[in-house]
Order: sequence, then structure tokens, then C-alpha cells
Amino acid sequence: MDLHLNGKSVAVFGAGNGIGRAIAAGFVSEQCRVWTYDRDAGAEPIPGAQAMVAGDVTSYEQVQAFANRMAEVDHVVFSVGTGSGKFGFPFWNLEPGDWARVLEINLIGAVNVAHAFAPKLIERGNGSILFLVSVAGQMGSQTDPPYSASKAGLINFTQCAAKDLGPYNIRVNALAPGMVKTELNRSIWAAGQQKLPEAERVSFDDWAAEKIKKVSHLGRWQMPEEYAAMAVYLASDHAKNITGQTINIDGGQVMHS
Repeated sequence: MDLHLNGKSVAVFGAGNGIGRAIAAGFVSEQCRVWTYDRDAGAEPIPGAQAMVAGDVTSYEQVQAFANRMAEVDHVVFSVGTGSGKFGFPFWNLEPGDWARVLEINLIGAVNVAHAFAPKLIERGNGSILFLVSVAGQMGSQTDPPYSASKAGLINFTQCAAKDLGPYNIRVNALAPGMVKTELNRSIWAAGQQKLPEAERVSFDDWAAEKIKKVSHLGRWQMPEEYAAMAVYLASDHAKNITGQTINIDGGQVMHS
């Protein structure tokens, strides 16, 4: 399938590792001009992409400066997410102070990106924004309530932005990962193990194998490349009538009936 993305300009936030890195590489493979942004100043460059810019999505000034580096933009991807670093079940295992940083990065960071790039997209009269959310934001996952709530808020903002930008021929969607072997999932495992007596603790691989059997109807982990393929498709004209949607790639973890 020819996605007709050759030469399109794409900005990818959170491109230093994991899903964001796979997405940036996916757009490079489609012959796009890809600009990358990550908080890790030491993140490895992505072959074929512009040099990685180090910055903090919670700083609107830094995000705006990154946007100003691009003469034009066709598609924007926000693949950023952090957890509280604590096991949140029940929620009072956390303190109210554990919430602010998670919301600031996962939700306000996305809002900063939308504000910085919307004028450029409107000027072109075409394009898309894609936010990486989570199945946790759809089902009130108790593992990390601040993370779940921030992603639920971003799903709602996706719909608001899709309505506002639709008249300008700009589509806004959300892509929800399920179970992916990333550093975020490893941190969830680590936080949970700390709550257990040492004799009951298990390795990450054993924990992961047991968890995926419980939560995924297909019984297998999802891979970053799967999200890259969907992100590239959603940016193409083949998806020209898809907006305001949250698309799950989760092995059937969340089903709405």
C-alpha cells in the first residue's frame, strides 16, 4: 500500500526510546522528513531523521522553540508518558503530591505540543496530530491512578482538539497501547515488587509472562513496531476520515460492547 507520505514533515515527541523511537523510524522508512524531540540529551540519533533535540514537554517555551525550528509541519506525534513510580493500589498508597508531575508531563505536555503546532497545521490546511495514550485511561487501572487519570484526560482532550481542528482539515486521534515491554512497564513491576515480602518476589520475565496471560485475550505482548505502523497509517490519506478516535492495539485487553 502506497501511503503517499514521501517528503512530509513530521515532528515526534518522545523519540528517544520505545514506541516513540519506533514511530519516528517508521516515518523515516516512508521517506518523511522527521524531527525528533526527547528529554534524554544522550538519546541515540535515529538514522535518517534530523538530530534529536533535547527538551522538556512541560516547558511551553522549549516546545515552541522546537516548533519554530520547522519551516512547515504536516504531522505531529506525542509519544510521551511517565508514571508515579509507585504502586497505587489502593490509591491512598500514594500521596496527593505524587500526582502533579505525572499530570504535568502526560497531559499538560500534550497540551503544550498542541498549542505550539496548531497554528502551523492550520496555516497548511491539512495534517494530523496523534497522541499516545493508554488502555489504562479507559478502564481506571488501579496500578498507577495518576497515570490512568492523565491518559483519560488526554483521550478527552483528543476529542476536543479533533472538534476544534476538524474545520481546518486537521485530524486528531489517540493511539492506546496495551502491554508493551518498555521501561514504563518495568517500573510498574519494580514498584509492585517492593510491596511484596522478599520470598514472594518474582523476576520481571516471570511477572510479565503471568500478567500477559491474565490481561490479553491473545496472550502475547504488543511490540513498538505495531504502533509505528498504525501511526504512519493514521497520518496518510487512507485515514482521511478518521478523527477524534482512540484506537487500541492491546491484544483485546479492552473491549467496548
